[in-house]
Amino acid sequence: MTYQTINPYTAETVATFPFATDAEVDAAVDKAHTAFLSWRAVPVAERATLLGTAAALLREQKEQYARLLTLEMGKTINEARAEVDLSADILQWYADRGPELLQPRTLDHTNESGKEAYLVREPLGVLYTVEPWNFPFYQVVRVGAPQIVAGNTIILKHASNVPQSAAAMQKLFLDAGAPQGILTNLYVNRDQSARIIADERVRGVALTGSEDAGRIVSTQASQALKKSTLELGGADAYIVLPDADIDKAARWGAFGRHWNAGQVCCSSKRMIVVDDVYDKYMSAYTEEIGNLVPGDPFDETTTLAPLSSQKAADDVKALIKEAVEHGATATEYGSPVPSQGAFVQPTVLTDVAADNPVFHKEIFGPVSMVFRAKDEDDAIRIANDSPFGLGGSVFTENEAHGKAVAAQMETGMVYINHPTGVKADLPFGGVKHSGYGRELLDLGLFEFVNDKLVVVSDIDGVF
Repeated sequence: MTYQTINPYTAETVATFPFATDAEVDAAVDKAHTAFLSWRAVPVAERATLLGTAAALLREQKEQYARLLTLEMGKTINEARAEVDLSADILQWYADRGPELLQPRTLDHTNESGKEAYLVREPLGVLYTVEPWNFPFYQVVRVGAPQIVAGNTIILKHASNVPQSAAAMQKLFLDAGAPQGILTNLYVNRDQSARIIADERVRGVALTGSEDAGRIVSTQASQALKKSTLELGGADAYIVLPDADIDKAARWGAFGRHWNAGQVCCSSKRMIVVDDVYDKYMSAYTEEIGNLVPGDPFDETTTLAPLSSQKAADDVKALIKEAVEHGATATEYGSPVPSQGAFVQPTVLTDVAADNPVFHKEIFGPVSMVFRAKDEDDAIRIANDSPFGLGGSVFTENEAHGKAVAAQMETGMVYINHPTGVKADLPFGGVKHSGYGRELLDLGLFEFVNDKLVVVSDIDGVF
């Protein structure tokens, strides 16, 4: 594995970056720890100001940042701009609310000798974050913004195919006025990653990635007795009930499955449609897929991008083949994708039986598994028959009933009449094999802080 920028549309190798040496890794940890010792003493308001400055820089240079995203991982230029906006929104959210959230919390207590009791939220130290390629800026900011305002420092290991995006995140914080070591990007291999996790000065680990990567990193963290958070895969159920607005559900479904070329953890991967409206939904849904425009991701009119790499495209095609070999039906829809680039033709898989190996897998690309449910109870059963539990959707005209269905879904998030989404002011995370811990909002901020209890007592009081 090397760190390379390879344009997913042209297959051109744009740049290659060497691995860090062991000495450089050790120096980076030294720098991050030294920075932490100073950064934790900086007033929270000043730390928040840094985030606000970074948010402003992202907005001012949005086009430059967006074009880098499109170059490295292939998302459409409009999707790239949206990611830059979202990243700026997250930075600004913590700039505005971080100081208040980190205020000491006074506790009511029954200790007769206690004059005062309160919690102080203190940073832990150096955090190691392992991030994926599908949202190169958002993934970094989602963890980095809350932890930097909390007073922690970050060592970043990004995906090997987005090295320039990773470097851009380090530069963003430096340009915003951060001291050296607040966020350090490193091009490391697996052995060096384990070395970082084992270092006593590294106090926590946050990973977004595959199940396999999550198992490895969480095991290494637990062996070192360190806190970790994991945001892993998803196979979000998209339930369409008989009273849903079918045309709008189909429109949202096509968007929810195909944005970012289907390479989203919380993408609407499993359409579960109640029998009464199945045929009507399928007709509308496949028509919406036909409206997608595949092409050059830098073209403003393109709405379906290539996948992040040829390997990613080949992996998706292999899963389609595996599903068909075990009895599924694969039907391609939409305009033919270009012959160049890491494209996969939008595909709908039906007749995917529970014993099909693909039934319980996550397909990271423009492939929809569609299930016909006998009734609502059957739809909920199918939705929960998954090792994943990230997000899910319910479409119904009756919002109260939608809430009742949402209560039965085994996920970390449920959206009613909308695909699972991502916003700066909503938390993100799942259950089961989708990981543990939460990101964004106050929940994400408090994942890596020490809630220190301080009690002021009467020296002459009772124990």
